[in-house]
Amino acid sequence: MLAFTLRRAVQAIGVMFAVGIIAFSMFRFAGDPVNQIVSIDTSAAEREAVRKSLGLDDPVPVQFVRYFADAAQFKFGVSYQFRQPVSTLLMERMPATLELAICATVLAMVFGILMGVYSALRRDTVLAKLFQAVSLIGISLPTFLIGILLIYLFAVILGWLPSFGRGEVVKLGWWTTGLLTLSGLKALIMPSITLGLFQMTLIMRLVRAEMLEVLRTDYIRFARARGLTTRAIHFGHALKNTLIPVITVAGLQFGSVIAFSIITETVFQWPGMGLLFVQAVQNVDIPIMAAYLLMVSLIFVTINLVVDILYTVVDPRLRSTFGRAV
Repeated sequence: MLAFTLRRAVQAIGVMFAVGIIAFSMFRFAGDPVNQIVSIDTSAAEREAVRKSLGLDDPVPVQFVRYFADAAQFKFGVSYQFRQPVSTLLMERMPATLELAICATVLAMVFGILMGVYSALRRDTVLAKLFQAVSLIGISLPTFLIGILLIYLFAVILGWLPSFGRGEVVKLGWWTTGLLTLSGLKALIMPSITLGLFQMTLIMRLVRAEMLEVLRTDYIRFARARGLTTRAIHFGHALKNTLIPVITVAGLQFGSVIAFSIITETVFQWPGMGLLFVQAVQNVDIPIMAAYLLMVSLIFVTINLVVDILYTVVDPRLRSTFGRAV
């Protein structure tokens, strides 16, 4: 188990190194950073002074090593647009993105698993067919359209929920949360549904398909022959084995929720990292773009590592396989 974890950790470091090369290349090929900082009428001497202060006159290998050393300490330079350290900007926006992503993932997991199990066990009922129709809508409609429809219905027509922003937030140290205020909770509803709907339908269809497959296996027939109750068979045996692929999908989807929350945050003007990245692209703010790429990659790599470890917890057969491999 330890050797397996170490191997996965080494692979994760290799992936982050490759992503770091891509992020560093953005500074070399996405335009001259000096032009983004100074004005048009800045003299050549002043431009050269700025270039020297940024270390752009050093050889490329020196810049590369310095960039990696700073990134390892979560130092990503200064934003061209905001004139503030990028790490400070990301830390300010991170709570909003993580709060939205966690709420959307919990929503997707809870309702996706419940709907998937019900539609597998009661697949001929009207409610199960309704769940299937909802899953088709959730997969087919693009995220921005779902968000706009929700805004039109609940904010414009009914006036129940706010159409943009995060509402009132409470500071808990460096963390800010809207879960402790009424306006914050109301502001979180529509973005969470918009961001989690696709994941919910995906998990529901996966759980349904896996549940139907597991219920046809021999060990389920043997459990019935032993006289186990229906509840024990469905939830003690079938559901537990169904959750193995669901863990992988849910873990990867959580990374996708964070990475691709850009659209949802833009539609609802949610003050998170995704909206900050969109503003950085519009203004060619390379330090923010590179830092966002590194942070999202780190989240994906970490989630993959956690999912691989969880595999061995859920499925004992994998523990024995890894033990023989070591």
